Amino acid sequence: MGTLLTAFACVLLLAVLLSSLAHRTILSTAALFLVAGFVLGDGALGLVSLTPDDELVGTLAELALFAVLFTDGMRVGWKDLSSAWRLPGRALGWGLPLTLVVTALGAHYLVGLGWVESLLIGAILAPTDPVFAAALVGNEKVPPRLRQLLNVESGVNDGLALPFVMLFLAITAGSKNLHLGELGMELGVGILIGIAVPWLAIRLEQTRWFSASTQYEPLNALAIGLLVLALGKATHGNLFLAAFSAGITVATFGERQRESFEHFGELIAELLKLAALLVFGALISLPLLGSVGWRGWLFAIAALVLARPIAIWISFLGSGLSVREQAAVAWFGPKGFASVVYGLIVLGSGISAAQEVFQLVAVTIVLSILLHSSTDIVVARGFDDERDVPAWYGITRRFRKSTP
Repeated sequence: MGTLLTAFACVLLLAVLLSSLAHRTILSTAALFLVAGFVLGDGALGLVSLTPDDELVGTLAELALFAVLFTDGMRVGWKDLSSAWRLPGRALGWGLPLTLVVTALGAHYLVGLGWVESLLIGAILAPTDPVFAAALVGNEKVPPRLRQLLNVESGVNDGLALPFVMLFLAITAGSKNLHLGELGMELGVGILIGIAVPWLAIRLEQTRWFSASTQYEPLNALAIGLLVLALGKATHGNLFLAAFSAGITVATFGERQRESFEHFGELIAELLKLAALLVFGALISLPLLGSVGWRGWLFAIAALVLARPIAIWISFLGSGLSVREQAAVAWFGPKGFASVVYGLIVLGSGISAAQEVFQLVAVTIVLSILLHSSTDIVVARGFDDERDVPAWYGITRRFRKSTP
């Protein structure tokens, strides 16, 4: 534990010192932690020794995904969804399930997995991660509708994919362990807690008896999240759906609470996410990367360059997006943190195909982090049509237009 904490602190300090450079180049903070975990883990130096069944791995993954889904939910209140649903609705309503299906087809026919295991991999790899599209979303030269589309989609699809992951995992576990009633109850209780707790807390603060001070206001949403986590554990409700529902509820009914917590919450989620990526990297070794064989690597490439583009092309037929915009959306389907945690959940589930599923998920995520985090700047610059145009060009062009 001490070695891991020291390693995380050192890599975090390095990431902070390089953060300005990372914003201007292809350097990725997420890739830095992933590679650092691999180098420090049993795959290389052996300074950080972890196994998938270590309690730390499961606990950290659980807390990190809870925090990420809670903050993701806060980005997409019902008002945001209703006012900007046309394009994100296509990506989520059509693109997400189509990506799942095409990825499952690849796992079945390229690797030879059974259909249920293939659908499980499809559900794990269907969500996208907004971190690797940051340069695209934050570039003002990129059309606003495209930035909004990527931002809303990546904020919502983690939570939408989760029920499918849990369902296919339960089916894969075998008919003796499959209790759809219990699974439905777990999901329902999680959603109920995620809606009820924030709503009641926000309503209490709006009464004349309670009022949060400016100093403690950012802790309001944190207290709500911790209470949702505690009640979810006590009632065996699904923690991740509870977190996502709670975030959406806070964004819908507590705009002030969302604004005061936004920066603080994103820092907490980022810290937990980076720690989990370090642990994930430590679990990866050269034998693991080689054990999937050429079929596994072919599947990983197909999952990135075929599954998402095919799904997006079908989903956005007649949408009005330009070819360049569709290409950007199709490429930026990076497999990130949610897929990491879902893969760890499967690895610890005890199903017979757990190791094979995790290996395929791992190589796909590694390849995605390296490819997407190194191309977001390049693609974003493709929308900056004026980056190579001299300053005098526009003046000359306007002069010519004004000349009879």
